[in-house]
Amino acid sequence: MSPAYPRELGRAFEDDEVARKYRYRQPYPSEVFEILRGLLVEPHTVLDAGSGTGALTIGLAQFAKRVDAIDPSAAMLREARRMPGSDNERIRWIQGTAENAPLDPPYGLVTTGASLHWMDPEIVMPRFGEALAPGARVAIVDTDSIYGKQKWRGEFLTLIRAFSPIAHHITTPDFVKALEASGRFALEGQRSTAPVAVEQSVDEYMAMLASTSSLSRTTLGPRADEFDRQARAIFARHGMTGVRAKVVSGVTWGRPR
Repeated sequence: MSPAYPRELGRAFEDDEVARKYRYRQPYPSEVFEILRGLLVEPHTVLDAGSGTGALTIGLAQFAKRVDAIDPSAAMLREARRMPGSDNERIRWIQGTAENAPLDPPYGLVTTGASLHWMDPEIVMPRFGEALAPGARVAIVDTDSIYGKQKWRGEFLTLIRAFSPIAHHITTPDFVKALEASGRFALEGQRSTAPVAVEQSVDEYMAMLASTSSLSRTTLGPRADEFDRQARAIFARHGMTGVRAKVVSGVTWGRPR
């Protein structure tokens, strides 16, 4: 089993503009942290692998004794250190990949938020297993924005498919099933949060898309301006100044193998 997406796409996260625009991504609902707090066991330390700009890390530091936040991107970690709460003395920001960064086990919980699909399961799952304290688990956190039957959405998805280099989006549930089938993960539980209504301006929504590996300017290259033009034309045709959605996060936990 290999990473779900081509590693070269992940290089977008090394770009300063992509890291800066991460702040426009939807925040995790507070219920996510209630679930993670319930999963944390002694010694109440957490490894947050693929921490990005700290969306999980900073919340985890509110109740964990220590959070080791690991990410391969210097740009992401620079942006993380600008976030409110990032100076919490319980956080250790560490540049490196989940496959080879220095660890300080045992951990009472390992978390991954929208990052596990960039890692090599054949390496990281056994490594996580060795780093876990007795009774501790890996928690895979994912977030989905639900737009319902808004008229613009189908047109917009067609545009994304035309520009994105990812032909088939792999959902977290599908990736977890593949992990189970490979024998690298033993599922123990799953829980979804209640939907949280969010609204962004068109500019904020476009900035959020530009923080993704597939639709960042560094990935789209010379096609970036055309994508932006066509996307904004869709919003204009529908008389939209903002985008509404409901955010639902899922937490899946179990033992790595």
